[in-house]
Amino acid sequence: MVQEIGFFEAVEQRRSIRIFDQEAPFDHDIVKKCLEAAILSPNSSNLQLYEFIRVPESSALKNPLAQLCMHQKAATTARELVVVITRRDLWKSRAKANYEYIKHSRQNQSPEKIKRALSYYDKLIPKLFGKYPGWSTLKKIVAWWVGLRRPMVREVGESEVRISVHKSAALASMTFMLGMKASGYDTCPMEGYDSKRIKKLLNLPKASEICMIIGCGKGLPEGIYGERFRLPKEELIFTKA
Repeated sequence: MVQEIGFFEAVEQRRSIRIFDQEAPFDHDIVKKCLEAAILSPNSSNLQLYEFIRVPESSALKNPLAQLCMHQKAATTARELVVVITRRDLWKSRAKANYEYIKHSRQNQSPEKIKRALSYYDKLIPKLFGKYPGWSTLKKIVAWWVGLRRPMVREVGESEVRISVHKSAALASMTFMLGMKASGYDTCPMEGYDSKRIKKLLNLPKASEICMIIGCGKGLPEGIYGERFRLPKEELIFTKA
C-alpha cells in the first residue's frame, strides 16, 4: 500500500518522472480521487472550461496514444494517461449553470449583490467569450478607451481569453499532480505530442484544445533525468515596499 504524505512533502518530492514501473501495483481509483480533487481548483469565473480524458493501461487506445506522444517513455511506460483538454466552446452552458446556481442558492444575500452576480454571467461573460467578426479587435479598442480614464482589464482579446482558459486547465492539472504525489504516485506532464492525430484518435470535439497529457504511475529511479535545478529564489521572488 502506498504511503500518503503531506502537502509540502509532496511539493518537495514531486518530479517529472519519465519512466514508470510496469510491475508495481497501481491503484487506478487514486487517479479518480485526484481528478475529483482537481476540479476543486480555482478557475476563471468558475466556468470550468476543461475536461480530463482518462486512458488507462487496459484501454485499446493507450498504446496508440503513447505513440502519438512522440514515443516518450513517460507515455509508453505510464500506467494511465490523462489528457487535459480545454472546452472554451462550452462557455454558454457553463455560464448558464452558474447563473442558475446563484439564482436559486443565494437567497440569503442582498438583492443587489445577487443582481450583480447574475448580470456577470448573463451580460459580461457573453461579451468576453462571444466570437463575432471583428469582435476581438473591438473589445481591445473598448478596453483601451476605458483604460484611458480608469483601471480596466486589458486582456480581453481572442488570444487572451484562450490563454485564460488554458491557465485554468493548468491550475487543475497541478492540483491533480500534487494529489498523485501526496498519494504515493508519480506523474509527468507532457507537451510533445501530435495534437491533431490525438484529437482524431480520442474523437475529441473539434473546438477542444489539448492543454497537456499527464503520464501516471509509480516512478523508477532511472525515470528522474538528473538533479532538480531551480534558479535562486532571489531571482524569482520579489517584494515591493
